[in-house]
Amino acid sequence: MFRILLAAALLALSSPALADAPRKPGDYAHTPDSVEQPGVQKGQLLGPYEFHSRIIAGTVRRYWVYVPVGYDPNTPPSLLVFQDGQRATHPNGSLRLPIVLDSLIAKGDIAPTLGVFVTPGNLSEHYPDNLGMSNPDHRAEEYDVLDDTYTRMLLEELLPEVAKTYTFSHDPRRRIIGGTSSGAIAAFTVAWNRPDAFSNVISIVGSYTSIAYRPAAGDQPARFGGDTYPGLIRKSKIRPIRIFFQDGSNDLDNEHGSWFLANQQMVKSLEWANANADQSNLGPARYELQYVWGDGGHSDQHGGALMPDILRWMAGTTEKACCAKP
Repeated sequence: MFRILLAAALLALSSPALADAPRKPGDYAHTPDSVEQPGVQKGQLLGPYEFHSRIIAGTVRRYWVYVPVGYDPNTPPSLLVFQDGQRATHPNGSLRLPIVLDSLIAKGDIAPTLGVFVTPGNLSEHYPDNLGMSNPDHRAEEYDVLDDTYTRMLLEELLPEVAKTYTFSHDPRRRIIGGTSSGAIAAFTVAWNRPDAFSNVISIVGSYTSIAYRPAAGDQPARFGGDTYPGLIRKSKIRPIRIFFQDGSNDLDNEHGSWFLANQQMVKSLEWANANADQSNLGPARYELQYVWGDGGHSDQHGGALMPDILRWMAGTTEKACCAKP
């Protein structure tokens, strides 16, 4: 397990030029792996496709499929599923995942990987064309709750739909699920519920806060939010999953909670579970964990700058996902 505490001051002092340059908190530059490079072959980004769920009734969502260069259905590629697909695929956004996959696959830093980038659901017959990068209206109901409804939609409906056309690995060690903000807690929840399906999680500015909380009312029981996870982690059997966390010290602090504190609580609880697994009878598995704290706000800019090294770490081709320079 590798742990990194990334301080903005240390980053600024990493070179004389950077030390003298003015910098705003949260400014993190992309590395060349997130920029289209001449001579790098591009995979195909197909879609968006529209998908109606039966498990999450009344919703429609869009998804894109990234097919790597040299895709061979007889040699199933690894799999990357990322939430908020409309932003994850944007070529000029922070994450730029298709470009990053092109770069890393071309270098041999990661194995060929099929990407599935999916939006949250919208309560409508067709996905609205005017949403752009904005959130559909059923995002919180899918991403922030702790039950297995969204997990089942992915594993029982969407991925089987993709599998009608493309093959991909069924080995959880070769499957990554990730997201930012509420998409990050959604990714964690999928792996928490089904570590046999995904054993790698990317969490950028994750919303491990009380967004989903609803008090008991009438015959309806209370519904708990992501701030419940630290306690659950300390009192549950350890799942065999690897998690990368990123957050910034200027992240949100509102009625739902403090995002930076919540992410630190997640890390502390995972570390505690590992350290006390035997005496607390938490099982033989251990969490693999890495985290990077910066000085950004509720933004995926830092996570996007780190993304190439995050994927290298997930693939086992580097020990540390460190460190994007501002």
